Amino acid sequence: MTAVSTDQARKAPGRRRGKLGDHVARIVSSLQAQVLRDPPRPEAVSALARLRRGIGRAPGFDYTLETYLWVPDGLLDRRSADRADNAEYAVHDAVTLYALHQQSRREAMHVDGHGLGRALARLVHASDGPDGVRRRFAALGTASTYTEGIYHLRSLVTMLREHQFPIDYGLLADDLRRLRQPTRRADVQAAWGREFFRNRIDESTTQTQEENAA
Repeated sequence: MTAVSTDQARKAPGRRRGKLGDHVARIVSSLQAQVLRDPPRPEAVSALARLRRGIGRAPGFDYTLETYLWVPDGLLDRRSADRADNAEYAVHDAVTLYALHQQSRREAMHVDGHGLGRALARLVHASDGPDGVRRRFAALGTASTYTEGIYHLRSLVTMLREHQFPIDYGLLADDLRRLRQPTRRADVQAAWGREFFRNRIDESTTQTQEENAA
């Protein structure tokens, strides 16, 4: 399976990634290509399992995962030995959530240009329990802390995995970086909501089309 290039991603419709997002997309695309090989590379499968154990933990929890969780100095908001930077949290959480999303799937769960709102709009249409998806998404949209947001994202990613709907983990990393900034949190949540609304499938139209085809 061939990873989509950064240039292609920048031409995709919808929101565009920043430099941090491109960095994460390269990491995830490389890992995904190794996992989806036939047979998969054992080192990549092992890395996915270790990354999943890092969901919700602080950056730097496992020294052996440096290849996947390292952030170049030029992408850091500030450099401090005492606490993790916003960019370090964003990379850590995006890559570990990808590991959860890709678990046991043989389809690519990272796809360039697929924003979170777009994926969840599709999930609502496909799910047997759409109200549960909407409730969890609404909780993400009103989360007052970053930690609370990651908690709800974990549940939503699990739902997306079950229905095989991918997202762009580079875009998610960019969003998570802003989500950690209290003054920008509402902007990120609103962007997810707008993307969700714009990609919402008109169920009444779909039902009418199905009836006409019957």
